[in-house]
Amino acid sequence: MKKKALSLPMLLLVATISLIGVSCKKSAPGGGSGNQLSDSDSLKYLMYRIMQKSYIDGGRDTHEDLPTYYWYKQVPETDPLSRAFPDAPTLLNYLKGFPKDANGRAIDKHSFLDDGTTNSEIQQGVAGDKGLEVTYAYDSNRDIILVVLYADKNSPAGQQGVQRGWTITAINGQSVAYDGSNGTNVSRVINAIFYDGSATFTFKKPDGTTMNATLANTQYQINPVLFDSVFTVGSRKVGYVVFYTFSNITSGGNNTLTKQELDRVFGNFQNQNISDVIVDLRYNRGGSTNTAEYLSTLLAPSSVAGKEMYHYKYNDKLTAIASQAGLPDVVRFQTGGNLNLQNVFFVVNSNSASASELVINNLKPYTNVQIVGDTTYGKPVGFFGLTISIFKNRTEKFLADLYAINFETMNSSNQGGYYNGMAPDKVAQDFVGYNWGNPDDDNLHKIFSYIATGSYGRTIPLADRLREDPSLKVPVQKEVHSLRFNGMVSERVSEAMQREMRRR
Repeated sequence: MKKKALSLPMLLLVATISLIGVSCKKSAPGGGSGNQLSDSDSLKYLMYRIMQKSYIDGGRDTHEDLPTYYWYKQVPETDPLSRAFPDAPTLLNYLKGFPKDANGRAIDKHSFLDDGTTNSEIQQGVAGDKGLEVTYAYDSNRDIILVVLYADKNSPAGQQGVQRGWTITAINGQSVAYDGSNGTNVSRVINAIFYDGSATFTFKKPDGTTMNATLANTQYQINPVLFDSVFTVGSRKVGYVVFYTFSNITSGGNNTLTKQELDRVFGNFQNQNISDVIVDLRYNRGGSTNTAEYLSTLLAPSSVAGKEMYHYKYNDKLTAIASQAGLPDVVRFQTGGNLNLQNVFFVVNSNSASASELVINNLKPYTNVQIVGDTTYGKPVGFFGLTISIFKNRTEKFLADLYAINFETMNSSNQGGYYNGMAPDKVAQDFVGYNWGNPDDDNLHKIFSYIATGSYGRTIPLADRLREDPSLKVPVQKEVHSLRFNGMVSERVSEAMQREMRRR
């Protein structure tokens, strides 16, 4: 079918697109005539052009055929200024509904527009929330209660000592009893956790005591390590680390707290001569590929130095100019790790996505990888991370950060495509009432059994476990959806794209 060319009034603006974390200064040309688009229409137009037509000159170029969207071929010609799309998010939801898998199911669950929050969290390692995630869960009486999944140690919640497994019995003195996904109480919980500037929480600890804490949204340096320890299993030392986000290991040329914490943890593992390691990624939705590469290196055997870690796949248009544009193809291990590991265990569930899955996939060809828990999210694709701005009266104005799928990754054995997630080698329950490191945690219990005997052991039916231990808590299907970033941003590709845009 012949594509219909888009028409657009001449703009009295100059649009630029810069990669996240990279300053892009550009002078607006003088002169010109025509109608001036609103900011909302400018965002829709530029977003569509960047995804489907050409990223050159921030989407204004009409000569090159260089779309950035990975599945651009499956999206029909669309008028981004149609009244059918009142805003850019509506248009983006429409566009990303077209890519389908072989079974006709939509595969782009990921592309989104952002206000800069994601860049701050992933690239700078700075958050501005209360620092805790929660879930509704069943207790042994089948009552539904509100439970803390985790709290960042540096966050307002972490600084108040809030721990995984604590229950929340009230917020601002009002009920948090489960009343359905659209209920007043559930809405109150969501607002308090994610949106309200401040809220007072009543916590109940495992020992039955209570604590009131007023938590306010505050900026803090993200500490992605929630817990780390070394266990002794028989004669073997086993390292354990809980890692909840892939915030970048560098920012502005300096090492971040993320790198410092990873170095501390793995330095301790090396000093204690561990033989096995457990990396708990249960709630890790992804982040920086720089950090995924660094963690992959720490976990890999020394023999991988110089070998392929993973490679990129782009759309056909970007693939054709990849060498010219300097877009990376193969990412190699610069070095190997310093640990002599017999097994690398990953604890995962349906929240484990993107960069988490990338690390697992990177290591599969080189070491004995074991996956325990539940099937992962299923996201073998990632973003460049593009900032859309306009210039009005020679003044730059930020419109949005665009995260639309730009690439897919495959490991050195050409394995990937895990859109349905990675299935575990052993299924284990996520009993959210246990704090980190509790050996009765179903995941740790099974892994310790494997290390000691070579077998994960018999699976005890959930009903029997609940009868045996009344303190167990099992999450219900997600009613409190996390607002944290889900995906992976490639700094390597972003930097190459920035250089290419400047060259042209």
